[in-house]
Amino acid sequence: MSRAFVFPGQGAQTIGMGKALAEAYPAAKAVFDEVDDALGEKLSILIWEGEQDTLTLTQNAQPALMATSLAAMKALEAEGVSIEAAAYVAGHSLGEYSALAAAGALSIADTARLLRTRGQAMQAAVPVGVGAMAALLGLDFATARAVAEEAAQGDVCQAANDNDPGQVVVSGHKAAVERAVEIAKEKGAKRAVLLPVSAPFHCALMQPAADVMAEALDDVDINRPVVPLVANVRAQAISDPTTIRSLLVEQVTGSVRWRESVAWMAAQGVSEIYEIGAGKALSGMVRRIERSIACTAVGTPEDVKAAAEKLA
Repeated sequence: MSRAFVFPGQGAQTIGMGKALAEAYPAAKAVFDEVDDALGEKLSILIWEGEQDTLTLTQNAQPALMATSLAAMKALEAEGVSIEAAAYVAGHSLGEYSALAAAGALSIADTARLLRTRGQAMQAAVPVGVGAMAALLGLDFATARAVAEEAAQGDVCQAANDNDPGQVVVSGHKAAVERAVEIAKEKGAKRAVLLPVSAPFHCALMQPAADVMAEALDDVDINRPVVPLVANVRAQAISDPTTIRSLLVEQVTGSVRWRESVAWMAAQGVSEIYEIGAGKALSGMVRRIERSIACTAVGTPEDVKAAAEKLA
């Protein structure tokens, strides 16, 4: 029996996340302290006591979600569960950075600074109102990709997130994404809705952010992860630090191939997935992709204790 630890992406953030972990586990509190120090501000106070709108800003949400995931991982370690209990790690978009930090490829401080930079660069890449993203529900990936291509009409419109068999997110110029919503409905989508996001992530419009990340990643040490990473843009496992560096740059403009990543892990014999950090969004996706995989969310002290018992 093989298992994977997966780490959530943007959208999972909530005020108060990780606070109970920090109160119950000194090692979890130390993660939030380290992130605060790395950023030179009290991000932990925003996470636990701030306004949801401020937390949701990309530059805050990304390091905040990573801090919460790493706090949960440190709590598991305090209960005797090492990252090496997993055969693979994976993360959804920014969650890939959390996965790499958990697997020892990146330091927590470097990860926090990289995600702050990534959030700022992604926000700055496209003026507000120029780009958009939309979820197309009830279409398979091939159909959704064809919808995006038809909607582009000279603009950018790409399949950005292949989340599960019935949910694909498209990203690009606002007018093109709005066209995609209408075309998707004509093609039989159950629903097609614009998403409340501040920028068009994971498409060619993010190239300026990819350039920023290439520079930022050049300045950071990346170690070989102790557990292989199933990379978003490849949907298969990688461990080579040079490859990790280049794929983290590619990931900014590339598709998050989550459906394929989970299917690949299932094909390698993964039968249990633990979602480490805030929310349960990835667990829901995993169930829709591969019903044979048992999912467990690990975001509270109670979750940590239950997971540690299972993993003992």
